[in-house]
Amino acid sequence: MTAGPDGPRGPKEPWGGVRPFSIKTKLGALVVISVLITTGLMMIAMRTETELRFITVFSMIATLLITQFVAHSLTAPLDEMNKVARAISHGDYTRRVSENRRDELGDLAQTINVMADELEAQDNQRKELVANVSHELRTPIAGLRAVLENVVDGIAEADPETMRTALKQTERLGRLVETLLDLSRLDNGVVPLRKRRFEVWPYLSGVLKEANMVASARATMGSGGSHTRTDVHLHLDVTPPELTAHADPERIHQVVANLIDNAVKHSPPHGRVTVKARRGRLPESLELEVLDEGPGIPRSEWHRVFERFNRGAVRRPHGPGSDGGTGLGLAIARWAVDLHGGRIGVAESERGCRILITLPGEPSVPS
Repeated sequence: MTAGPDGPRGPKEPWGGVRPFSIKTKLGALVVISVLITTGLMMIAMRTETELRFITVFSMIATLLITQFVAHSLTAPLDEMNKVARAISHGDYTRRVSENRRDELGDLAQTINVMADELEAQDNQRKELVANVSHELRTPIAGLRAVLENVVDGIAEADPETMRTALKQTERLGRLVETLLDLSRLDNGVVPLRKRRFEVWPYLSGVLKEANMVASARATMGSGGSHTRTDVHLHLDVTPPELTAHADPERIHQVVANLIDNAVKHSPPHGRVTVKARRGRLPESLELEVLDEGPGIPRSEWHRVFERFNRGAVRRPHGPGSDGGTGLGLAIARWAVDLHGGRIGVAESERGCRILITLPGEPSVPS
């Protein structure tokens, strides 16, 4: 259902559930008016001694005119609904039916519009799912290809360490497929979180190492769609070093990887991207920051940063080797943080852009 100002949109009963202009009422009024006209003309004929045949003709003409008027008021909206239904059947979900009636046809028009809203929303979600899949699968595929190409070209040997890296990328690719299929369950709110406790330093260190490896692979392959920057230095700052968190590592990987990708794209030549991790206020909660040295984001754009397909309005925002991306990375990051019940947003920064993420950690036990 499409939410409106007064709640979910759906067929409504005006006037407290009583339709003052229902089709039954109109048809009943047509019969009554026809009888009244005929009776009135008969009385006039009796008083004026007008021939009956003239009265009959006048009565039939008046009744036909009134019937034609009522029939047009009933068939015109049906014709409009038929055109809209045909357009929807051909994939045009933007057409809507006028909702200016207070009868059964008005309810039918409202129902058709609700159906069109839901079909349009589902079509948009389908397109976004395809875009999300292509965006998320690019990273592990690029990493796996880089490892295999290095082995084939003789740059790296097929030793156990290299094979473990390839296996890790393959496993991550499989997990991402399962993760992205979960997007289809978003409407029903059925998206599983596999939370567990993990050490933050080795975890984030692996994410940064993978980001460097993927950037190098993209630069070598000349792939488009994401940054190919190898001049940006990634720095990790975890305090205390033994910091632990309680979250879904795969979802958090999506968050950090996409934020790093976005920060590197906006960094100046030989810039620096810093990932900070601190303990939150609650047990096992976590505060993450990703800072870059780029041009930053205007405050007027802060509320639009995490919208899907938003690529920003900063002049010349991207460094060398970047084409601006698809505008999905930050939207995916917000989606993953929202699943944890956390918060993500742009924070004040003296230089560049600063994204702050707060994860709640272990759920509190209700008293």
